[in-house]
Amino acid sequence: MKIAGTILAAIGIAGTAALAQQMRAGMVTKIDRISGTISIRDIPEGTIGANAGAATEEFKMQDAARLNALHAGDRVSFAVSDMAGTKTITKIDRADAVTKIDKK
Repeated sequence: MKIAGTILAAIGIAGTAALAQQMRAGMVTKIDRISGTISIRDIPEGTIGANAGAATEEFKMQDAARLNALHAGDRVSFAVSDMAGTKTITKIDRADAVTKIDKK
């Protein structure tokens, strides 16, 4: 019985870690390369016109060198975890650019 409880506890911890690493979507609003932080406004996935009133959060980057490839206005998908009480981005990818449709 004790082993079953330990296994269930381990599954619960692993499940919590997986939730903490869930990918989010947003738009970069500010980058501070000196302090290694980035501000991102959440964009709910699958919702059109949901930008109004979306919350903007500031995050520390786990790998500050990744900030060099990002700019304000970029749409990104990212994963955040809590490291020593600080919201830290552990993975970030720029979303594919929207292609321009030529008028004929």
